Amino acid sequence: MRRRLRFAAFVAAGLLGGAFLFNLAFSKPGTLPPEPVAITVTAQPVAAFKRGDELAQFGPLRFLGGLVLTSPFPGFGGISGFALEQDGHFLAITDAGLFLSGRLATENDRPTGLADVKAAALLDAEGRVQADNAREDVESVTLAPDAAYVAMETINEIWRYPCDPLGKPGKLVPAPAIKGLRRNTGLESLAYMPSGPLKGALVAIGEEGARKADDLPGFIIGGATPGTFTVAKSGPFDATDLALGPDGNFYLLERHYTPLDGVSMQIRRFPAGEVKPGARITGEVLGRFDMGYEIDNMEGLGVTRAASGEILLTLISDDNFSPLQRTILLRFAVSGD
Repeated sequence: MRRRLRFAAFVAAGLLGGAFLFNLAFSKPGTLPPEPVAITVTAQPVAAFKRGDELAQFGPLRFLGGLVLTSPFPGFGGISGFALEQDGHFLAITDAGLFLSGRLATENDRPTGLADVKAAALLDAEGRVQADNAREDVESVTLAPDAAYVAMETINEIWRYPCDPLGKPGKLVPAPAIKGLRRNTGLESLAYMPSGPLKGALVAIGEEGARKADDLPGFIIGGATPGTFTVAKSGPFDATDLALGPDGNFYLLERHYTPLDGVSMQIRRFPAGEVKPGARITGEVLGRFDMGYEIDNMEGLGVTRAASGEILLTLISDDNFSPLQRTILLRFAVSGD
């Protein structure tokens, strides 16, 4: 979502003064290698989630740790989708049209860094760089047993790639229902259904409805019962990512921004069984956090299970390729039912 750059401008105004605000212009990097390249990512720990407070429990969410991530690779940043496997391997995508793959290193479920990270541009069916054809605003990624799917917001398209997609061509997935979404508030969240009544389908949620106050539009693409549904608008929040947990629940990451208050995030949960054509889903809010906490423009969400049985939520931010924002990774355990 390009208007997210206003968040960087808001921060700049506070730090550097309003006169500088109007000269800000953050551009996406041109470093988009078609073949995979190994990159180095440095991690600095986030000791406390709430600023100035060592509190770890926030309702049902227990903060396990966080990282501020940096890299000398000029294409690193802008991470807007994040799929995490149970063994710690991840696949992420960036606003610039880049795949990032690697492994999340942990210690007792606490994140400690990213290892074995590689980067490569998303390619089209002919092996050409997608960003060279105005297909760079990639917002979500999900993994299936035999494929990786990505959604592009600006043109509202879904592409299918091999499980290990770096350096490999993709294929456009027919999804005419999503074409009616608005250009810059379109398809932001995507998840694959491996079992149940929706087995084989993609579940997608748009960032906003036709109007800002409308419910969030949902789509069931493929499977036995394709159709549409809605997710009830929760206050001012818009959808940024969706992940299916091993507990059979969907977890929805949402964001809100105002020039006065900055950015805030919300996490909602609802049973996968509620997703069906014609449904209106409300869900349960697990947590809501503003700039009094160590957050940024949180856009990616991966859900796994700890050895203890607890559900783990791993979030990552899109820094808009701005030196005034951060790529921050946060992890929470969901306590209780």
